[in-house]
Amino acid sequence: MTAESSAASAPASTGTVTTAVPARLDRLPWSRWHWMIVIGLGTVWILDGLEVTIVGNVAGRIAEDGSGLDITSAQVTGVAAALYVAGACSGALFFGRLTDRYGRKRLFMVTLAVYLAATALTALSFDSWWFFLFRFFTGFGIGGEYAAINSAIDELIPSRYRGRVDLIINGSYWLGAIGGALLSIVMLDTDIFAQDVGWRLSFALGVVLGLVILLVRRHVPESPRWQFIHGHGEDAEKLVSSVEREIEEEKGEPLPPPAGEITIHQRKSIGFGLIAKTVFGRYPRRAVLGLSLFIGQAFLYNAITFGFGAILTTFFDVPTGHTGYYFAVIAAGNFIGPLLLGKLFDTVGRRIMISTTYLLSGLLLFGTAWLFDRGSLTASTLTACWCVVLFFASAGASSAYLTVSEIFPMETRAMAIAFFYALGTAAGGISGPLIFADLTASGVVGETVLAFQIGAGLMCAAGIVAAFLAVDAERRSLEDIAEPLSVVREGAAPAVATTTSHGRM
Repeated sequence: MTAESSAASAPASTGTVTTAVPARLDRLPWSRWHWMIVIGLGTVWILDGLEVTIVGNVAGRIAEDGSGLDITSAQVTGVAAALYVAGACSGALFFGRLTDRYGRKRLFMVTLAVYLAATALTALSFDSWWFFLFRFFTGFGIGGEYAAINSAIDELIPSRYRGRVDLIINGSYWLGAIGGALLSIVMLDTDIFAQDVGWRLSFALGVVLGLVILLVRRHVPESPRWQFIHGHGEDAEKLVSSVEREIEEEKGEPLPPPAGEITIHQRKSIGFGLIAKTVFGRYPRRAVLGLSLFIGQAFLYNAITFGFGAILTTFFDVPTGHTGYYFAVIAAGNFIGPLLLGKLFDTVGRRIMISTTYLLSGLLLFGTAWLFDRGSLTASTLTACWCVVLFFASAGASSAYLTVSEIFPMETRAMAIAFFYALGTAAGGISGPLIFADLTASGVVGETVLAFQIGAGLMCAAGIVAAFLAVDAERRSLEDIAEPLSVVREGAAPAVATTTSHGRM
């Protein structure tokens, strides 16, 4: 499958069409084509993990005299971190709307380009305001990636694999975190790089990795589900037929017949008012679920990811150049969690696994806070405790992205991901680093314990919400979980036709 063949498209048209594209995609066996999708799209989380971890680990070095910037460690882990998250929230909303209107492929190329440019300019920072500004725009690109890529992945991966693939891809963030942690050890070694050079090269290497991903991503096709709804039905049929031929040649046997068809009324765009009405009017319980999951994981992860290095240096006198070793350990725990638990989200089920991972991580974090308050932990044992907590928390946090990307109709998917990511992350991801930076900078054990307890409480609360409201989406097609707004029922007008006047863009 080439980029040229998948990108070619006829002018958009509208009308009522019957298609088996969703069923044809869902019945595909795992193949080299699916690996191409995973590598081309999933690797963005590695970039995000690399970015966030590098900032957390180089904060102490950037704050030192001779770094080239007049900035404090608390400003790097607090203000700059909050601006990065604010940029991610803004980018998710901005690009999420464009993703639903103009397609997944166009936007996941644009958002990666934004990330690359902003990261390169971060490496060239000559003053604190410049550093802050391009941390915001780096986040802006990453936020857009979340909306464009989660929607594309779920629409291209067969239903029986969707849960584990989505979790592992989101969990790959922590491969980037491991790389960022180990990279910072080398880059902060003043015997190798000058004090004002090493941290800049850390960001520059992120650009190099992004360029490699950009080359791979050129071959990832548009979502056929997006195509047939938005008036490119012929392109969707050609793309799926091409993929079927490729997989039949690879497997050496014909594919089973698809399970069924769907009739939809094609639209070039869906109004923003209808999107909001659908998410909050038609699916209020799912909206509460999405917000709960995102707020819980966002506070925990953004606070601790940006602040873990500060805890080690403040309370355990770990040198700034050595914090990367500890962070690499908890990052490994974070990746292993989704890797080992991911399959259970497709077999045991979403409700049990989401609620269990959130509750377990919250309870274990309460235990960690108690041990920390007693003075029973060292830098090594604190890292071990966090490794266990985040083994479960990482699977839970990844399931938040999976959940909001599969429980709302096709036409609203990218915008729904963007909205819940932005609102949940704004609540926990902006306030988290700001609060946590102040609490850990004080050097008072009780204040850091309080930050742990807040994160644990929010994770437990989200787990309880999931136990009651989670959707049993395992092994079900996206169209079965949430019927498309454009669906045409027999003898009825398309559902979307009566409401397209709501803020049509």
